[in-house]
Amino acid sequence: MADTRRQLRSGTVVLGGMGLLAAALTACSSDPDKRCVDRDSYTLAKGYKVVADKNCKSAKSPANGVWYYGGKKKGGWVEGGSFTKPAKGGGSSSGGSHGGVDRGGFGSGKGSSGG
Repeated sequence: MADTRRQLRSGTVVLGGMGLLAAALTACSSDPDKRCVDRDSYTLAKGYKVVADKNCKSAKSPANGVWYYGGKKKGGWVEGGSFTKPAKGGGSSSGGSHGGVDRGGFGSGKGSSGG
């Protein structure tokens, strides 16, 4: 009886831990570093000027606000990101066009032909 109870407790701990991990990953998968910027404010030295979120939510705002994803924020400016919303499930923000790993293999179009 004591062995059965011990097994149930350890199983509960593992399942509870998996639930916490799933919740943490779900929370982290929302739009990372989404900022409202003035599209017309770009400078080579600073990037885009960050403006209030209301400028991206309203078409009647004085600033030309658009959502900007990723990048590094320095003061009231952000650079190194993109206006394109990242795909759900993400992958890496840098790299190839599809964000996955292409290892070659049969039918991949890479490598030399046999013969």
